[in-house]
Amino acid sequence: MTQRRDLTPDELRHLTSLVGPPYLLVEKDDLVPYSHDWTEDLASFPAAAIKPRTTDEVSKVLAYCNERRIPVTPQAGRTCLSGGALPLLGGLALSVERMSSILEIDERNLVAVVEAGVITQTLQEAVEEKGLYYPPDPSSRGSCLIGGNVAENAGGPHAAKYGVTGKWVMGLEAVFADGRVTVTGGKTRKDVAGYDLTALLVGSEGTLAVVTKAWLRLIPRPTVWATLVAPFPTLESAAHTVMELHRRGLIPAACEFVDKPSVDVSSRKKGVGVPFPEAAARLLVEFDGVAEAEVERDVTLAGEIALECGALDVVLATDEPKRRLLWDVRRGIGEAVHEQGVSAELDLGVPRTELVPLVSAVRRIAEAAGLKALAFGHAADGNIHVHIWPGTASSDARERFQRAGREIYEETVRLGGTVAGEHGVGTTSRDVLALQRNEAYLDAMRGIKNALDPNGILNPGKLLP
Repeated sequence: MTQRRDLTPDELRHLTSLVGPPYLLVEKDDLVPYSHDWTEDLASFPAAAIKPRTTDEVSKVLAYCNERRIPVTPQAGRTCLSGGALPLLGGLALSVERMSSILEIDERNLVAVVEAGVITQTLQEAVEEKGLYYPPDPSSRGSCLIGGNVAENAGGPHAAKYGVTGKWVMGLEAVFADGRVTVTGGKTRKDVAGYDLTALLVGSEGTLAVVTKAWLRLIPRPTVWATLVAPFPTLESAAHTVMELHRRGLIPAACEFVDKPSVDVSSRKKGVGVPFPEAAARLLVEFDGVAEAEVERDVTLAGEIALECGALDVVLATDEPKRRLLWDVRRGIGEAVHEQGVSAELDLGVPRTELVPLVSAVRRIAEAAGLKALAFGHAADGNIHVHIWPGTASSDARERFQRAGREIYEETVRLGGTVAGEHGVGTTSRDVLALQRNEAYLDAMRGIKNALDPNGILNPGKLLP
């Protein structure tokens, strides 16, 4: 399936009959939100957008679209940063936003059962009221939906300790392309009955099925938090600190790396000064737990290690207002860099020992292409977000983006890394996936896709080269 697909009047009438007139959108103004995600400078309009409320409605919609070869782009909160929610071939955008119920919070089994359209932060706040904790925290947690988190296997700062979304998914309800519904797991903690379809669907980016419900693991909520920020004179000293923290047995809840260009654009945007503005890099390290003495011990040791490794200073916060202040510049980078003009964002991952070589290579490649670059991200798991943008407007900016981006991806793979750390492959990394995965791997992916979606209707143009 490679050509744009529009919908006939008869098809629109039938789809309307499945969900009701208010929930099939066809007017151009109504379709604008469904034509893009958060990937910068990319958009593609669907022929229509449909908003089912139940799994049965999703099943009927997919069965009909499969029969008619109508491409379907599953959408959740549309906060994707890899173009994964773009309806590239028109057809139908299928939004799970109305499937927004928290069905159960099982305090005894420590499991939440939720529909795919539940906002991540809404779930977190609901379980926290019961003294529980759902750790995955994408930066868009206030607007992203659980179904999208599952589709992208979303991460976030606290993946340093708690891992990405997939670690917390115990089971899924999902609808295959032909409309058949399956359940892959549930509240059972140990289950090896057959292939692990839960793990297969997590991170499949809507190309294999539409997730409609999830069983999510919970833990008791940490009650004590402490955060420190340490500026460093060199990239090397910051990276050495990250490795030394782990070598000494510490497990930070978050360990964030921010280079000087990132601090510069974010602090300028917020109109605040930062101590040691000349620092080449900063680490933001956070610990959590249920025992104050334990958290205090760990954060104190982390500060001592940072100073041993050459930190210019260590700033510590244990109360919530000060912690928010320390996080403020880090969380503001994404918004601030967008004000520099159109940029390309690369979501890269390398072994922790290769963080400095990667950032150094990014700077070298960007400079050679006449571009500016910054790097920040999750140092504990080697996941670095790179933005490149032109210093001045030019007609060949896109060509320079593409050339420099390809070189950065090649260098990432050479360092033993990945072209997609947590944002998914989508469209932006699709054509460089072959740099990392060999033909046998890609053939296996195509075989799975053909088995579950032989007509290729689900999220066409994504993930597979």
